Formats: sequence, C-alpha cells, structure tokens
Amino acid sequence: MVRMGRAYFKGRSGRIYNFLVYPRGTDFKKGLGAVYCVTNRYLKKDRSYVHGAIHVGHTADLSTEFDDHPKQSYFDKYGGNCVCVCEQPDRDIRAQVVQDLIDNYDPPCNKGKEHE
Repeated sequence: MVRMGRAYFKGRSGRIYNFLVYPRGTDFKKGLGAVYCVTNRYLKKDRSYVHGAIHVGHTADLSTEFDDHPKQSYFDKYGGNCVCVCEQPDRDIRAQVVQDLIDNYDPPCNKGKEHE
C-alpha cells in the first residue's frame, strides 16, 4: 500500500477525523475494518491539495470493498482518484462516523437513487 499522506475530515458534530490517503485502486490488507472516503484530490493554485468528498462508507474488510462496488461508475463520473481510510474495527462506531461525515459533506454518491 502506497500512502500519499493524511487528510482530515470534519463531521457535522465538529469532530475531526484523521484519514490516511491512498490512490484509488490500492490493494488493502485483508480484514481491515475502516471508514473510507472516496475523494477527488486536486491541486489548488497555492500548491496545496484538497479532497472533495464523493462517497463516504464503511466496511469490515477494506480488501474486498471496491471489488464490485455499486457506486464504481459514479466514482469515475465525479473524478474519484483517492481513497481516504480511517481504521476502525467497531461496526457501530464506523456507522456513527459515516453518518457524521455525510451530514456535514453531503457527498454526491451518498444521495438517494434520484441523484444517480
């Protein structure tokens, strides 16, 4: 796994979550429970990088999450080029973090079917 750096995402609650950034298509280790955020990472004029949240989700096994992900074509449509990962083994905590982030960012791939 080639890590590109870190990204910080803020939930609606105000809590800041620390994510490790990987290129989309990375092979993750088996059994890694995590919250993930598919992003469009781009360079600003000031030469700093920004991550636009496209989809936020969670899984008990990141190694298989993107094999046949139902939103794959939408990741392409919205320029998803990174997967930001916040390791979290507890399913209930993962679900809470995901909802907190969705409530703040309203990512396009987390919207209802009418937006697909």
